[in-house]
Amino acid sequence: MRKLGFIAAVVFLAACSNAEQKADNAAEEPIEEEVEAVVQNATYGAEIDGSSAKPASGLLAELQASEIDSIQTTVVGTIEKVCQVKGCWMTMKVSDDESMHVSFKDYGFFVPKDIDGKECVISGYAHIETMSVEELRHYAEDEGKSEEEIAQITEPETSLSFVADGVIVKDYAVAEAAETTEAAMKE
Repeated sequence: MRKLGFIAAVVFLAACSNAEQKADNAAEEPIEEEVEAVVQNATYGAEIDGSSAKPASGLLAELQASEIDSIQTTVVGTIEKVCQVKGCWMTMKVSDDESMHVSFKDYGFFVPKDIDGKECVISGYAHIETMSVEELRHYAEDEGKSEEEIAQITEPETSLSFVADGVIVKDYAVAEAAETTEAAMKE
């Protein structure tokens, strides 16, 4: 009987030791979860309705036809560049040779830095703005341009600008977008 008790005790200790070793190994190995990104429209800033958005290409003519210095509107267009520091501004194509600078109301939200080429709907105020050399150099620095390129900026520019209340990025991987935006907001 003693032999049977001794064998049972040895088996029990071996099993416990094996379980502890498995637990230690599990703690050392990172658990990789596969997060599937849901591709859909992602919204930043205020919730906006993009159903009545006009093409960005007609914005300059609409603004020039108005007798006021800015207009509230919703437009759709393609994003050319996004600030690579925080996602705190972007440029939207309005014609083959012209883009408009888009900033975000009260610096209250950012967009992901990887949306170049994506179609977006923006809602807010459009206006014609003269940017100083200092501002232009700051934006060039945010873009990652070289010191030589930045030094070549010597004249202010008058261009179409937009202050967005909200942005819809069409067909974007939402899981990735949330991570990107949260990280930028913490910086």
